[in-house]
Amino acid sequence: GNADTFSGFPRSKPTKRNNSEIQMLIGVPKEIKPDEYRVALTPAGAEMLSQAGHEVVVEKDAGVGSGFTDDFYEGAGATILDTADEVWAKAEMIMKVKEPIAPEWPRMRKGQLLFTYFHFAADQPLTDACVASGATAIAYETVELSTGELPLLTPMSEVAGRMAIQEGAKYLEKPQGGLGVLLGGVPGVLPGKVLILGGGVVGTQAAKMAAGLGARVHIMDINLERLRYLDDTMPANVHMLYSTRYAIRKQIQDSDLIIGAVLIPGAKAPSLITREDLGQMRPGTVIVDVAVDQGGCVETVKPTTHHDPVYTVDGVIHYAVANMPGGVPRTSTLALTNATLPYAMSLAGKGWKQACSDNAALKLGVNLVDGHVTYRGVADAFDMECRNVDDFLA
Repeated sequence: GNADTFSGFPRSKPTKRNNSEIQMLIGVPKEIKPDEYRVALTPAGAEMLSQAGHEVVVEKDAGVGSGFTDDFYEGAGATILDTADEVWAKAEMIMKVKEPIAPEWPRMRKGQLLFTYFHFAADQPLTDACVASGATAIAYETVELSTGELPLLTPMSEVAGRMAIQEGAKYLEKPQGGLGVLLGGVPGVLPGKVLILGGGVVGTQAAKMAAGLGARVHIMDINLERLRYLDDTMPANVHMLYSTRYAIRKQIQDSDLIIGAVLIPGAKAPSLITREDLGQMRPGTVIVDVAVDQGGCVETVKPTTHHDPVYTVDGVIHYAVANMPGGVPRTSTLALTNATLPYAMSLAGKGWKQACSDNAALKLGVNLVDGHVTYRGVADAFDMECRNVDDFLA
């Protein structure tokens, strides 16, 4: 279809179709954050939304970084628009991967639904801009199941955990400044030692990859129940250790690769390795801190990019790319959209108020409504009032 066939600009209230479906106009802009190649909706997702009676508009070349050209989306029933401004102006619901950055803030508007990663608690200017816009912000990272699992964060943690080992293995090579150690060793030579701080999703996936390469793997955690579970399910070359300050100091001395995989949902990660500790490590040791987007669990860590991923402090190589999954966008986009699409279908089909009333996990994703903060972690971070989301669902 041609863009001119859409009624109204911007669209106002959703219209009924088949008396039951709310028809919604969903917009997918191209990600403009540096080094971000993912896209929020695959052609398969666009097709499902179109077939459910919704209209999907996608910014030109939005999917190219993930291997999806515009003709794929057009074949799936979506319309390609030339500019981000058009996509934002038309859409009742915007689907993204990364939080809106400064050039995108003026495009947000009152009553518009934004469904993406936000990480508000770490970014006051973003929070202020979204509050001022009056948009409704549903954050992927705070959608939470009754088990405590974060279903829209999990797939990206899985990617980052697996990727941490292949990146770490690369920087252990001598030309990259590393120790010159092959993680798997060879017959007659001891394999490399990988120390993983945290036995959650990231740590578990990192351990699987390192074990598969044949490394000696140590996972440290303070949750004994989790350590018992991992001990039952992991291969024989993965060992569990209870985490104490003393034990960490001891383990880092002969580790070749250290993975930081500690997450406290919505809060800053605890600092488990100090500047002083680096002196205990051999020069050329590699640290990959996956927790860097929540402040990192290594005192000397600062965020880096895919273009310039590592730096050295006291002879220790630090890899601290804040959006690791963005480096493998083909895999990451598919993994992310597998998880987000059912929620997007629900939001589009029922409208956000009904969808959140029906789904407690999705309701926890609501961070901002109409200029009000509705998520406790965000309100606490900036000393703002926290409104009960139920006030807006009635």
